[in-house]
Amino acid sequence: SEDGGLLRGKVALVTGAAQGIGAATARRLAREGAHVVCLDLGRSQEKLVEVAREIGGDSLMVDLTSSQAPLRIASFLKSRHGGVDVVVHNAGLTRDRTLLRMKPERWEQVLEVNLRAVERVDASFDEHELWREGSSQVYLSSIAGIAGNMGQSNYASAKAGVIAYVKWRRAWLERANKGVRVNAVAPGFIETQMTSEIPLAVREVGRRLNAFSQGGQPEDVAEVIAFLATPLACGVKGQVLRVCGGMLLGA
Repeated sequence: SEDGGLLRGKVALVTGAAQGIGAATARRLAREGAHVVCLDLGRSQEKLVEVAREIGGDSLMVDLTSSQAPLRIASFLKSRHGGVDVVVHNAGLTRDRTLLRMKPERWEQVLEVNLRAVERVDASFDEHELWREGSSQVYLSSIAGIAGNMGQSNYASAKAGVIAYVKWRRAWLERANKGVRVNAVAPGFIETQMTSEIPLAVREVGRRLNAFSQGGQPEDVAEVIAFLATPLACGVKGQVLRVCGGMLLGA
């Protein structure tokens, strides 16, 4: 490939791949030579299929909160590709409210998608021994998981949980001698469909709280994810890389 093909012959799974950071990541990994399995919800089918077709990958429509999701994903990777080399846990959602006004279901939805589903998928992949030698896992955290954010106590908790989980998983994988690297990426304000739903005033503040006084692009995050997925990052383990343009929050 034009970028050197550091992932040529490798299989990558990207969740939440229909748009935003997930779609940018799927495209970037494909440019690096990987065959990418693009996963998202059924309601994103049209966009998901379009991304997968564009990069010559597979599209897999799965609700990660389903009890059958971990086994279904593992079975797909095992039967189609015999395993996996790169997993990018990108799928996520927000249900913002101040804590006093937050209904329990909003809290549960965010924790379920952004954290618990990730743990279940990993456990299934471990059980079915899908990991190939030199595999890499990249988890999407957030600056909110480092410094918190007004009206996002549920999201911040989940993303902080991702960071703690990565630290634990790194230690567990090394003890188990699995040969898998794990790292997290913590984006700041990135211009995506998710951030476009934030109220205008809050959105403008978010754009200006960094050295560039503007929001980042999904491709900015995808480049860091691609680095962590390749052998170039073989010495990077259990880390949280910020992609926030020097954002003041959490500095």
